[in-house]
Amino acid sequence: MIYHLKEASVAEVNTIGLDIAKQAFQAHGSDALGNVMFRKKIVRAKVMAFFASQPRCVVALEACGGAHFWGREIGKLGHTVRLIPPIYVKPFVKRQKNDAADAEAICEAAQRPSMRFVAVKDEAQQASGVVFRARDVLVRQQTQCINALRGHLTEYGYVASKGPTHVATLIDQIEDPNCGLPESALAVFKVLIATLRSLEENIAVLDVEIKRRSKENAVARRLMTIPGVGPITATAVLALAPAAETFKTGRDFAAWLGLTPLQRSTGGKQRLGATSKRGERTIRRLLILGGSAVVRHACAKGAAAGSWLAQMLARKPRMLVTVALANKTARIIWALLVKGEEYRAPAVA
Repeated sequence: MIYHLKEASVAEVNTIGLDIAKQAFQAHGSDALGNVMFRKKIVRAKVMAFFASQPRCVVALEACGGAHFWGREIGKLGHTVRLIPPIYVKPFVKRQKNDAADAEAICEAAQRPSMRFVAVKDEAQQASGVVFRARDVLVRQQTQCINALRGHLTEYGYVASKGPTHVATLIDQIEDPNCGLPESALAVFKVLIATLRSLEENIAVLDVEIKRRSKENAVARRLMTIPGVGPITATAVLALAPAAETFKTGRDFAAWLGLTPLQRSTGGKQRLGATSKRGERTIRRLLILGGSAVVRHACAKGAAAGSWLAQMLARKPRMLVTVALANKTARIIWALLVKGEEYRAPAVA
């Protein structure tokens, strides 16, 4: 049902906020001054027909599941699509939360001149990101199986150190014909072991696919010259991050990844808190893991005398240096992507 709140032609519609769902969508249209033109509930099958009948305008959606698909489809009709992070839409919701209120909030947020938007991904970009999402799921399941195996075996007196590298010891003990485990429990442990091995094989298949993509891409090969950036991190940056030109500086890119400190400044006094952790979790985690490997190698073999890493390790905790190095690596990645240059190791003073 359409509620006309103002006598005006449809051609005056300037912005449409669309709250997407599985079946019932809610649209909220307004003119250039923000006056409400219509509120309409649309079923999924009629969404495209509705926007085909509307004049070319700005269509705003929350950047959530399915938003990139609808952004591409609506954009083909000539509309200008804007995706807004949900956290930026929330302040515009008035009192009660429902689909109509959400659509109105999306519409109002899209009309703010300082609003930040998310770039609509094409099908190739989304396909590139699927391999990392799938790998994360399998790694989490692998960790769950390892923890379950270790926890249950502890009840029978079998203990091993933490980490996937020590699981082989437990598996050897279970598969030993002389082990003292009861048959009823042994059958369950064998199921966990079979599941764990299957997950390891599938993860290895995805790792091979990621390495293949990194070798075929010239930009990924340039990124892999950075210390702490391997095939997985390089291809993840290209698949999951927006165009580097979207960010004005390397710090903006690091902030988008959630590697900059939270600010609680007031009264002209600057107060910085812990790392924000707001942004792309996959790339942030990979950069921190890569930084951890570089720091671990520097502690074991020694960093170059006078280098930034050596100075940081001399006066800061290792974990703090690891996150700081991840921040530094993110800025280097942005610089290489924007300038199209090769990585050059900094000269030691």
